[in-house]
Amino acid sequence: MKRLAAVVGACLFASLPATSSPARAEAYITVLTGGTSGVYYPLGVALSNVYGKALPGAKVTAQATKASVENLNLLQAGRGEIGFTLGDSLSDAWKGNEEVGFKAKLEKLRTVAAIYPNYIQVVATKESGIKTLADLKGKRVSVGAPKSGTELNARAIFHAAGLAYKDFDKTEYLPFGESVDLMKNRQLDATLISAGLGVAAIKDLSASQEVTVVSIPADIVAKVGDAAYIAETVPANTYPGQTEAVPTAAVRNLLVTHSGVSDDAAYAMTKTLFENLDALAAAHVAAKQIKLDAAATQSPVPLHPGSIKFYKEKGLM
Repeated sequence: MKRLAAVVGACLFASLPATSSPARAEAYITVLTGGTSGVYYPLGVALSNVYGKALPGAKVTAQATKASVENLNLLQAGRGEIGFTLGDSLSDAWKGNEEVGFKAKLEKLRTVAAIYPNYIQVVATKESGIKTLADLKGKRVSVGAPKSGTELNARAIFHAAGLAYKDFDKTEYLPFGESVDLMKNRQLDATLISAGLGVAAIKDLSASQEVTVVSIPADIVAKVGDAAYIAETVPANTYPGQTEAVPTAAVRNLLVTHSGVSDDAAYAMTKTLFENLDALAAAHVAAKQIKLDAAATQSPVPLHPGSIKFYKEKGLM
């Protein structure tokens, strides 16, 4: 580990922005995360702690953001070194889908690793009477922050189910924590949250009142028409009062960097990530689903050459 730290420190000082003082050049690593009530944030904080310990002398920070779309735009602009994103958002960024927040093709993006799947979880208050996606018609629904990865998932799933935002009595564009607060106060009936299993906001809500985790059947997932969406299941007892497994959709999450990060730096960040999965799993249960043998697959964007070097050493390429 000491040798790795020395290599990482050297390559980062060579490749990342430094202060104007040559005597005290300082490497910066900004880990772009998501909202503080989601999964990206605690995992990003844990990852920044891991990098901070492995890279003495580097200034490592975790930045709370609006998640996928904002993270990818920041990386393209060189305003971060590594960030979390949903696979479908990454595909839209690579294509330059202006409708969802990308004004041009983000061609500087490079993949570090495919990580855990995001489960698209539709949660309703029991008293709303919502049991199916069709029951959302005429109800008050939060779909996630505007043009966030969650909101893009909401568009896709609701469209596949034959629903549009105009079908709701009220549509709110709010992050997880704010959505749950409104549900607690009887101002919202349901919310769609795209995150790893065990979302703190949902646990908080279900501990205070009865909720229903609404099924997203496999045939609806297939109708999305995007290979990034797969049929999955929210296991029984994931949340208080949820005694049965619930079919849902999932989208793979990825860690992404950009072409301005050197090969050595990307290699070191990838290697350090997989040598410290226990630390990430201690921060959030979702990290237990990060598997090395799946990390080099399932990305619409090329892997960074530095990450490729690591995967080749592990015999995965």
